[in-house]
Amino acid sequence: MEAVKSYTDKFEQVLDTVGSPLKPWLPGIARFLLVVTFLEDSLRICTQWSDQLWFLQKHRNFPFFTAELFLGLNVLVMLVGSIAAIARKNTEYAVPALFLVIISQSLGYGLLFDATFFFRNVSVAGGLLMLLAESMSAKRRTIFAGLPSLSETNKATYLQLFGRILLVFLFLSFILVGEFSALRVAVSIVALVGCVMIVVGFKAKWSAWMLVTFLSISNVVLNNWWNLHHNHPQRDFLKYDFFQTLSIMGGLLLLTNMGPGGLSMDEKKKAF
Repeated sequence: MEAVKSYTDKFEQVLDTVGSPLKPWLPGIARFLLVVTFLEDSLRICTQWSDQLWFLQKHRNFPFFTAELFLGLNVLVMLVGSIAAIARKNTEYAVPALFLVIISQSLGYGLLFDATFFFRNVSVAGGLLMLLAESMSAKRRTIFAGLPSLSETNKATYLQLFGRILLVFLFLSFILVGEFSALRVAVSIVALVGCVMIVVGFKAKWSAWMLVTFLSISNVVLNNWWNLHHNHPQRDFLKYDFFQTLSIMGGLLLLTNMGPGGLSMDEKKKAF
């Protein structure tokens, strides 16, 4: 364990050194990536409006005009909520609004019980909780005399904990869904170790960077929608997965910037 600790400490020092030029920009990049799936989804609805209406009316049995209202509200909320999140304005309202979009689309498109869709959206929800925790932490630091109330501290701490737990659900879909092979088992073990480290908050920043690296490679390899013809039936699905993965990477980058919070092994070690 001492050898592992020594290795991870050195690796964290290298990450801090290499990433120091990027550090001032990291929160903004993380927030943009986190909401990029909502921005892409709103653009896709607008450019495929008639197809979306046809699907909702014919396959989901939406009554007349309710499909238009459903799509219009989703686009409006996604755009306003995403812009507010990027600008760090009214985050406490933007995050619940984007949560509502996730729930409404799960119900509206009938994907609530689709395992891959469910796990991915839970991970995006975890990223949104991290965003809310970041906003609360920033407000906490600006309170007069620098004395945050206990309730504010507790809220941010618990949000970071729940956000960490939900963030790793994407990797459960990778581990549990699909055909197994020797390579898949090896990668799944590495991903599982990283997920456990994030959940318990042990070397959380290091493990978050590891998972970001893993997602960066796998996203380009597995969700390469740009190589498919624009009429290919799988293109939109791969594109949706690609941008959702970017959003989950945004949540992980928030974790690398904020740290795991008070309810973690990393913070407990600092106390001793």
